[in-house]
Amino acid sequence: MEANEQEGCACGSAPRAQRIARLNDQLRTTGAGGRVVITRGVLSLPSYDASTLLCALRVYDRFDADNDPHGERDFGHLDFCGAELLWKVDYYDPTLKWGSSDPADSTVTVRILTIMLADEY
Repeated sequence: MEANEQEGCACGSAPRAQRIARLNDQLRTTGAGGRVVITRGVLSLPSYDASTLLCALRVYDRFDADNDPHGERDFGHLDFCGAELLWKVDYYDPTLKWGSSDPADSTVTVRILTIMLADEY
């Protein structure tokens, strides 16, 4: 019985992770469903171009066990303008004061996608 309960937990978490991943993908690929923040370090890159950066982020698909252990597609890394960039999604409550009570629920979550130089992390 204990094994079945554990299996139930694993199965129960998959749909939640999938909902979070879909919402994160929506923000990453369209800019909808949250806010995108680009750090000053990235903005100051000599060859910085916003549309090129956002296109690279939109097509990003290098998720693996190292950068996406929970299957939520909330973190990644890009090479851009000769620099190593990291991006991550954080989840806040609607007031932006606290963490979200449920990142799988877009009605109680504001997503912030931050794009930064690796050394700004």
